[in-house]
Amino acid sequence: MSRSPIMDAKPPSPDAFLIRRTLQEIAPVADKATSYFYALLFVRHPELREMFPPAMDAQRDRLLKALLTAAERMDAPLALTAYLSALGRGHRKYGTRPEHYPAVGEALIGALSRYAAPLWTPQTEAAWVRTYTVISQIMIDAAAADERTAPPWWQAEIVGVERRTSNVAVITLRPDQPYPFLAGQYTTVETPWWPRVWRHYSFAAAPRDDGLLVFHIRAIPAGWVSNALVNRAAPGHVIRLGPPAGSMTVDHDTDDGLLCLGGGTGIAPIKALVEDVVRHGRSRDVEVFYGARHQCDLYDLDTLTELQRENSWLSVRTVVSDTPSDALTGPLPDAVAHCGPWEKYDAYLSGPPGMVRSSVDTLVRSGMPAHRIRHDDLEQGPLVTALD
Repeated sequence: MSRSPIMDAKPPSPDAFLIRRTLQEIAPVADKATSYFYALLFVRHPELREMFPPAMDAQRDRLLKALLTAAERMDAPLALTAYLSALGRGHRKYGTRPEHYPAVGEALIGALSRYAAPLWTPQTEAAWVRTYTVISQIMIDAAAADERTAPPWWQAEIVGVERRTSNVAVITLRPDQPYPFLAGQYTTVETPWWPRVWRHYSFAAAPRDDGLLVFHIRAIPAGWVSNALVNRAAPGHVIRLGPPAGSMTVDHDTDDGLLCLGGGTGIAPIKALVEDVVRHGRSRDVEVFYGARHQCDLYDLDTLTELQRENSWLSVRTVVSDTPSDALTGPLPDAVAHCGPWEKYDAYLSGPPGMVRSSVDTLVRSGMPAHRIRHDDLEQGPLVTALD
């Protein structure tokens, strides 16, 4: 979710060593450990059940994975603090309070002790208790600080729904109060049709003078929130937004070029980044590669083409993987590598997880330093890549 830091070569701390051994032990039985974690949490603290979606298959293992991801990276304090602070702020929308954290910690220790039993010693338990204490305190402190300046969520009225393809819609919202965010960030969305089910979506436009927010939504099979937004939402409906998050933002203190890769609806934050450069009024090279499977899937090409006509420093190229067209063809990362080199550029990647991973690998192999590559969420949502 951000510029990927260079990994520190120093050996792990004793606690980190024990934490990672535990995680390796439970990896083959992660699903069972997750189920047991929630069972303990809800049996011992039934009052917490109402904070979660009615159908837990929507929640899956997000909470536990977030905790385990944080624990694994205890030796990267700066990235860890940034990640946990965002998590603590985001959890306010669920109604999370400081008194809830001990219950979660109790369930965490219970699940780990059961499924990592061969390694579970008093020293291991002590390491996890210390680690969870740090994790929870960072989140509690961040939530408390955020409470002084921001609501736990925003109400937003839908003022426009524009269908671009059979399964993609552009949704425009008017929040009930000012919503501060940066181009390239994302938020979480809850619809009235699926209470307590939140999904991540990137802003598709830079902050606007009229305060309106824009999202590109693709309805996916079995996607509760996405299908509701594309197929049921209409002007007048009110949804809820969590706080903004993510650090895939433009550094306006440098003149380095921007290499932007957007696959599918991943073009949304890329367009917002381009608009952000326009609003700052500085000319810098911006190369956009817009990828899709078919030509007809390039649903926002007209908007990008117009931006290109208005700004000589902007270049927009399309890459279509499955059908012959006037665009570049083949996998998006390969097309980008072929058009390089990109030594004087920072890369911004947004799209399906496989595309992002492949693009990172291709750019690194082509000579781009990893710390100049920025991207948000892979499979975990906006969690893990902040620490990668």
